[in-house]
Parts: sequence; structure tokens; C-alpha cells
Amino acid sequence: MRRAAVAIAAGAMAVSLAACGSAKESGDNADSTGSAKKGDDIKVGLLLPENATARYEKFDRPLIQKKVKELTGGKGEVVYANAKQDASTQNQQVDTMVTNKVDVLIVDAVDSKAIAGSVKKAKDAGIPVVAYDRLAEGPIDAYTSFDNVTVGKTQGEALLKALGDKAKDGQIVMMNGSSTDPNAAQFKQGAHSVLDGKVKVGREYDTKEWKPENANANMEGAISALGKDKIVGVYSANDGMAGGIITALKAAGIADIPVTGQDAELSGVQRIVTGEQYMSVYKPYPQEADVAAEMAVALAQGKSLDSIAKDKVDSPTTKAIPSVLVPVVSLTKDNIKDTVIKDGIYTVNEICAGKYKAACDKIGLN
Repeated sequence: MRRAAVAIAAGAMAVSLAACGSAKESGDNADSTGSAKKGDDIKVGLLLPENATARYEKFDRPLIQKKVKELTGGKGEVVYANAKQDASTQNQQVDTMVTNKVDVLIVDAVDSKAIAGSVKKAKDAGIPVVAYDRLAEGPIDAYTSFDNVTVGKTQGEALLKALGDKAKDGQIVMMNGSSTDPNAAQFKQGAHSVLDGKVKVGREYDTKEWKPENANANMEGAISALGKDKIVGVYSANDGMAGGIITALKAAGIADIPVTGQDAELSGVQRIVTGEQYMSVYKPYPQEADVAAEMAVALAQGKSLDSIAKDKVDSPTTKAIPSVLVPVVSLTKDNIKDTVIKDGIYTVNEICAGKYKAACDKIGLN
């Protein structure tokens, strides 16, 4: 597992080296979709979708702010807004930033379709838009995220490995993300490409707003419908929902079945340590955030993205969007040290605090 993690990390480093050239090295000619040339005194609008998932406030926001400052010699400003899972609120936030004449927008959309009109409004005002983490619709100039189909495949492969021979006889429950999030559809696609034909899916849900309480209610319904003795594992698209799912499993007296996750949230990592959750998908947020900042600064300064974005991605409304897709790592109790601790996401003391110390000691995490 450690060798696999190191190999994937090496791949991530290669992408990082290819993708993370300084915005100042991105070319001197103004891009046709960018704004007029500007110096380092720029204003970057950052719109994140919600604050229930720990990553946005703990990682994405401060990392992007730090990189923008670094790229602009401390002169660049990040104007921040969080939509708290409300698409209408996010559209209003875009309108406000257009009115306030930011130089570029980084948008992680609550609803990829609902944001399209606001993206066009920004473009009409001469403000380029970077789609961050989720591929928003409308005239997007650049996009960075993780390889979302691969995320789903990684989860599915881990679940099959954990199930072993039980995959032949039992049923799993699939708890997908929100239907308004295009990433959720890609996670689902990747998971099904691995799971279909290998294990029976007894119940499957698209979980409204990714909320743990909705996943909890769905899981209770699945247990009631299938019977607690028939469920051998759960595909959960992220760690937040995994928490709600595991609460429902415990209440029904179901233990020792694998549950997947994503985002490597602290609570998810701690559940992996205790064995309540089998795995999560670790996504190197620093790399994704750095790329978004580099794209935004380059676009604000009217520079080309050629040295940053080597790939092209199509959305339902826009073709050949300059893109960077960042690799991911399957996180289990075997490679916690080589991933989230090594990268400085968490310390051993944070993971192993209080009631988790004994479990950490048991797996040698100390």
C-alpha cells in the first residue's frame, strides 16, 4: 500500500510540476478570453459552495489566499463569499462581485447549471471565470479539479477489496452525492464501472445537498428495506455522508462492514483509525488550490494559460476548457502517515487526540 501511495504521489508531483508554473511565466500576450493586462494589484473573487464540509474553510480558502499573495508579491486581494449550499445566494454573490469589478472569479458552484447565467454575466463584464473543483456551466475560461471518475473507481476498487468473497453473496448500498453536483455523477460513473457485475446494489440514493442527515435517513430506509443481515458494505461518496451512514448502521446493530468515503476529513480519518470506516479518498488540496490561484492570476493579468493547463475538458455548454486534473490517493489505515500526515494536513496529535489514542497505538500511529 505504501508503494502504491508513493507511486501515485509521484504521479501527482509530475502533474504539479507540469501545471504549476508561475503565472508570471505564463506568457506575455493577452488571452482572447482574459481581461486587459494588469499588474499585481488585482482583485480575485472566490466563491465557495458551502461550509458544512470541513475542507472549504480549513484548506481551500486559506490556500488560495496564500497562493494569490505569493504570486502577486502581496499586492493581490481575495474577496471571499460562501453560499452555504444555496444556489440563489451564490448567483447574488457573483452579481455583487461583478458590480464591485473584481478582475477574475474562482467559482466552486453549488449548482453547476444554475450558475451558468451568472458566469455569462461575469464574462459580459470582461471578468474571466475559473471553475474550481466542480465544472460549472456557462462560458468558463479554465477549470481545475481532481479526476472525478477516477475518484469513484478508487472508492469502488477499495470496497471490492474489503468485501472479498462477501461480494458474491451480499448486497451493498450506494450513497451518491447531490444530483446538482456534476462531480457526484462522475463519482457514481466511476464507482459503477468497477462495481457493476461484481456485487449486487440493493439500494442506491442521490443524497440531497450531500447532507449527512439525509444520508442517515436514506441508510435507515435501506436497512428497513433490505434487512440488516443482507447488507455487506456501503459505498459512500464522501466522509460527511459516511458519518451519517455509520450512525444508522450502529443504531441497527450492524458492525464490521466496509464503508467508503472521500475528502480525508479529520473525522473520517479518525473513523478509519478505529475501523468504523474502511477508506477515504485523499485529494491533495494544496495542489488544486495552487493551480486555481495560478490560473486566476494569469487570467486577471491577461496572460496565456498554456504553461499551466495542459489538458482540455468539455462542459455541456463550453468545449475545450483549459484544465488541470489532479491525481488522488486511496487512504486507508495503512498509509495515513504517507499521505495526510506527510503533507501536513493533520498532525498525529490531531488524529490521535482523546479517545482515538488507543486505536492509533494499535495501528502504530504514534
